Amino acid sequence: MTKVKSALVIGGGIAGPVAAVALRKAGIEATVYEAYPATADGVGGSLALAPNGVAALRAVGADEAVLAAGRPLHRGIMAMGAKRRFDMPWPAPLHLMWRADLHRALHDHAVAHGVPVVHGKRLVGAEETPTGVTARFADGTTATAGVLIGADGVRSTVRGLIDPDAPGPKYTGMLGFEAIVDCDVPGGPDSITFAFGRRAYYIYRPRPGGGAEWGANLPWHTPLPLAEARAVPAAEWLRRLHDAYGDDDPGRQLVERTGPDRLQVIGALQIMPKVPHWHRGRMVLVGDAVHAPSNSSGQGASLAIESAVELARCLRDLPDAPSAFAAYEHLRRDRVETIAARAAKINHAKAPGPVVQAMMPLLMPILTKTVMNPEKTTDPVYRHRIDWDAPAEPAPAHGR
Repeated sequence: MTKVKSALVIGGGIAGPVAAVALRKAGIEATVYEAYPATADGVGGSLALAPNGVAALRAVGADEAVLAAGRPLHRGIMAMGAKRRFDMPWPAPLHLMWRADLHRALHDHAVAHGVPVVHGKRLVGAEETPTGVTARFADGTTATAGVLIGADGVRSTVRGLIDPDAPGPKYTGMLGFEAIVDCDVPGGPDSITFAFGRRAYYIYRPRPGGGAEWGANLPWHTPLPLAEARAVPAAEWLRRLHDAYGDDDPGRQLVERTGPDRLQVIGALQIMPKVPHWHRGRMVLVGDAVHAPSNSSGQGASLAIESAVELARCLRDLPDAPSAFAAYEHLRRDRVETIAARAAKINHAKAPGPVVQAMMPLLMPILTKTVMNPEKTTDPVYRHRIDWDAPAEPAPAHGR
């Protein structure tokens, strides 16, 4: 039985509220501290929650609230132009939703289950004592608990407190964009198409009720901060997107039917390289703060949710914070790093050079049977389940 009775959860995105709900279920009081002054309503693009993520939410009773915010997708389609299309049915549906809707659903569920969520609290430091850890916030206030959990994203402050030499996020070389358009696209209402254009890669899907939702990654030489990217006139971004997709079908129609007021700038796409130290003393990392794979993985949110649940289970069952954190890392590190490495391979296929582009008609059938084969890649990932009722075991003495 743990000696940890309370936790400070830094970050109110995805991993933070899930960790707090799971900790409360484990009998540990948790409060979420979020830097932003309010919930992120209307901010961010779309994401797909995978079956393993849904199963992790179900383990702590949070699945129904989240699923109500999305819609199921049963198959993916790999396409080159309008004629070369390769159907890839998934072994289980993905649940598509807007990131802001997921944040809101998790926030509301946490609050409804007694988790305090305090906004406007930007962490600037933390000090440990033999019995707890005290967080210091930019507004001069402090908070103390038994442990501090860093769920504060790829630019994590907690990561730097645990290890000042920890790596930061790595820029993928792409800026993300999404839009909703009044334009019909191929595919059924339960499908999403991953399209290889002449110069770049993009996705699109029919929108319930008509029209389409589409997204694109635009190669860009520097990781523009979101504020700077959004300061560029939308018409200019649309011009550049037309340069990238104007030769494609239906890419050209998607760009041309997108008005400047309908284009959403997602910003620089970043991933986390391997983080050497996941925890120190009474502080630990969870979610994107420690593992943020490429969006090629389709697993960023789901892995964050899994890790939040496993962390709570380990804190519930192990006698102290260091042993709980070691067990948590042992359970999670290999899984998240393997998925991230596989996504990196897929990234190379998504940004092919001229020679590869010319060979794509021949490569596509091979890719769909190997690195993009659901039965060989996503199905084993999707089947992962956390047994909440099983006691967490200590990490092996020789393990990480």
